[in-house]
Amino acid sequence: MVLGATVVWHAGSGTPAASAAEPLRSLVPVPVSVQPTAGVTHTVTAATRIYTTPAAHGVGDQLAALLRPSTGYALPVTDTTGTPTDGISLLLGGAPAAVGDQGYQLAVTAASVQLRATTPAGLFAGVQTLRQLLPAKVESRTAQPGPWTVPGATITDHPRFAHRGAMLDVARHFHPVATVKRYLDQLALYKVNYFHLHLTDDQGWRIVIDSRPRLAEYGGSTQVGGGPGGYYTKAQYQEIVAYAVARHITVVPEVDLPGHTNAALASYPELNCNGVAPALRTDIAVGYSSLCVSKDVTYAIVEDVIRELAAMTPGPYLHIGGDEASATTDQDYRAFMDRVLPLVGKYGKKPMGWHEFVKTTTDTGAVAQYWGTTTSNAVVQNAAARGQKVLMSPANKAYLDMKYNSGTPIGLSWAGYVEVQDAYSWNPGTHVSGVPESAVLGIEAPLWTETVVTPAHLDHLAFPRLPALAELGWSPWSTHSWDAFRTRLGAQAPRWTAMGIAFYRSPQVSWDTGGTTTTTTTTTTTSTQPSGTWAPNQAYAVGARVTYDGVAYECRQPHTSQPGWEPPNVPALWQRL
Repeated sequence: MVLGATVVWHAGSGTPAASAAEPLRSLVPVPVSVQPTAGVTHTVTAATRIYTTPAAHGVGDQLAALLRPSTGYALPVTDTTGTPTDGISLLLGGAPAAVGDQGYQLAVTAASVQLRATTPAGLFAGVQTLRQLLPAKVESRTAQPGPWTVPGATITDHPRFAHRGAMLDVARHFHPVATVKRYLDQLALYKVNYFHLHLTDDQGWRIVIDSRPRLAEYGGSTQVGGGPGGYYTKAQYQEIVAYAVARHITVVPEVDLPGHTNAALASYPELNCNGVAPALRTDIAVGYSSLCVSKDVTYAIVEDVIRELAAMTPGPYLHIGGDEASATTDQDYRAFMDRVLPLVGKYGKKPMGWHEFVKTTTDTGAVAQYWGTTTSNAVVQNAAARGQKVLMSPANKAYLDMKYNSGTPIGLSWAGYVEVQDAYSWNPGTHVSGVPESAVLGIEAPLWTETVVTPAHLDHLAFPRLPALAELGWSPWSTHSWDAFRTRLGAQAPRWTAMGIAFYRSPQVSWDTGGTTTTTTTTTTTSTQPSGTWAPNQAYAVGARVTYDGVAYECRQPHTSQPGWEPPNVPALWQRL
């Protein structure tokens, strides 16, 4: 409706009026309420200052650090106890009560930009909206030409779910601190506030435990497909945690127990019932390993791990895995959890785990992470009925490591193909029967790394599906529209390009080229088994053999090869003969 010169657009009512500034049409996640002011813009100039409530000075510093490289402006950050009438103000207090402790209100006029919230986390969320209102080239790390305009508007916004997470598996393929930090920066842009770090699995143990040094030194010495593996020192882990905290993201570390433990079993023979350590594993098989449940030494080692990991982790949760424990009898599984879950509480953390584990506990503080592919699960339904919270990560909707389709080269497909629309078109609040929205803690997008070796591989799988899942966690269900979302998603492309994100250009989305033209390359594939020298843009079947630099390789997974994914670089796809 029209009130004077102001077009009022509430996000649930569809596309904004034509007079609204274009960036307001492109926000992801879509805000609760947007009120554009027709004909009004604010321009950030060399004279612009950033004012902050003293307790929010760090958020102001982060905003300045984002804007300075691309604008070339000084953008000094100044504490204030008043309400400045110029520049950009980040103020604690004065926001509507509805924004809660994670939301914000953003008011843009010709004279100033005022962002209000009740907490620094809320201000940080608002900053992510503000950066999306600026031209995409603001993300560049080198100076770019202006002008740097923000459309006039009042945005009032808050999340649907308090917990909006993403998981990165560093056990299958180890990813260094720099890669993790890069992913945290990407998560922050879309208001993700929990980072689940999958630290241990059959193929590798990635965190130093001082009292049990062989876990990392030996258990972390390889990875899927071979190679040196790696692990985080305690200082490196704490560096990741601090980096996340600065972005208002809480780290949830996971040590997967009692299955997915071959790296631990290989490191300490006494964890095995026969006292014999198995060989390290570099394949992607699951379900064959188990700690010896009957031995007291098992719990002594597990307690050492929980104690040291809890001491390094400021967040409330410690994830104990619990999935795919096929080599553990149900009786032993329950006995194991009966002894281990109290240890999590002993060291000041709440247990979180893959949903199987809640069949063993009535602790209402224990969180079940649902990863199934069906919409009915008795264990999860029973947990919700007794007051436990459920974190939604259905594999056929939320797993970022699933391939988009049969032609995309990175990822797996055991849960099916997951295109962008599949990731977006489900409701976390109603997805599992018997689990009402009141029982849903939130949503998490896991990214397993059996095939993920480089940051570019990570980009390919996470973008554009991560923003789709982030919107499910943040935006009101009343705003949910695939047609509207894919338009807003396509407008994110120039921003990702400026950030150096190697995203997958899904054919389901019309991608904004930022005013440039793109060349479409058609890849011809064949169903016959190739032979001879490895080549890009070729379809390879399992068992296909090629040579590369005089070395023979055999294909481990069906895929279409791409430049940069040569056999030596992607051991998850190729086995050296």
